[in-house]
Amino acid sequence: MSKAAYTFPIQRVRDQFPALRRMYHGKSVGYFDGPGGSQVVKASIDAISAYMMSGGANLHGCFPSSVETEEIILQAKQAVADFVGATPNEVAFGANMTTLALSIARAMGKTWNKGDEIVVTELDHRANVDPWITMAEDKGVTVRWIKVNPDTLTLDESCLESVITEKTKLVAVGLASNAVGTINSISNIAKHAHRMGAVVVVDAVHAAPHLFIDRDELGADILLCSAYKFFGPHVGIAVIKEELFESLLPYKLAPAPAYIPDKLETGTQNHEGIAGIEPAIDFIASLAIEGTTRRERLRSGFEQIEEHEQALARKIRDGLSNIRGIKIFQANESVLKTPTIAFRLEGVSPREICEKLCEEQSIFVADGDFYAMTLAERLGIRENGGWVRAGLAPYNTEEEAERLVHGVRMIASMYE
Repeated sequence: MSKAAYTFPIQRVRDQFPALRRMYHGKSVGYFDGPGGSQVVKASIDAISAYMMSGGANLHGCFPSSVETEEIILQAKQAVADFVGATPNEVAFGANMTTLALSIARAMGKTWNKGDEIVVTELDHRANVDPWITMAEDKGVTVRWIKVNPDTLTLDESCLESVITEKTKLVAVGLASNAVGTINSISNIAKHAHRMGAVVVVDAVHAAPHLFIDRDELGADILLCSAYKFFGPHVGIAVIKEELFESLLPYKLAPAPAYIPDKLETGTQNHEGIAGIEPAIDFIASLAIEGTTRRERLRSGFEQIEEHEQALARKIRDGLSNIRGIKIFQANESVLKTPTIAFRLEGVSPREICEKLCEEQSIFVADGDFYAMTLAERLGIRENGGWVRAGLAPYNTEEEAERLVHGVRMIASMYE
């Protein structure tokens, strides 16, 4: 099929998500809370169930259920490697991205000393800030910040020369803002960090459902994401370049493996959750219109997702921008963004908007600062409710987008 003849198969996509059958107040639910966690594709649910129904087991046994568990884990790591452009032995699983980041920070901090520096950003989710600055505080390491421009909602890269220096041990930056959707120029930041000998940690949690990720093209030494954001189960993922991974000394039990990637995976893992990762990734690949390898098909699948989501995002942004009293928090059109729309309505709390959209339109959106605490503080909105955030997924429809805008318009009309 040619790209020109391709139409996004929205009904085929929706048929694969059982949660979309949910009704609320007699209406089909419109899920716009994907940035906090997407709905789960049926193939992933089936894989989780099949693992548990057939008899789970711990690792290193000689019996079939143990051997099968190890094979499922290997397959999941290969799928993640294809997903981000890495190798399976560079992939580790954990409870969530935050827990993995805290563990990695403890391991990396063993080599930090007074006089060293780390760099974090004001645009990031605090999961890619606090693990690093907590360890810095423990070790007497200086913390420097890449500031956000509150007018453009982009990072101020003009300060890179002064912020990232030969003293810098680590630079942590998000691939995309989970609050306002800004996609950062990671490769530019990473190039400067590497020239200074620093390790680059990229939080790809918010970006992973929307963008084709190339770990090496980004320049990420450590890349973190979570399967529950891209249509799978609650499992955190760390992808660490092999040489760096080998050098890490994570806190672990004495008899636990000392080799990669197992040495980062403390305790018994969520085996049933891990079973659901590969089907979630394969769902994205199934949307491809070209490619032979899974990696190639993922690239094509993401192209189709991006086109669909961005069209709906434009529709919502255009609709909201025509409503009196609405302020959309977004970078300008020249800046790439995920299909995530953060907004406020003058004189109305974000929580009230979310409640009314839920009860009157069966639209599920969230409010708050979404752990993008520093950004919310810089914008002066953290103390009065943060944002309303509507995030799109491949299963969202034009009708849902129109219903969201209509709902906000109706709420705004009540306060004119």
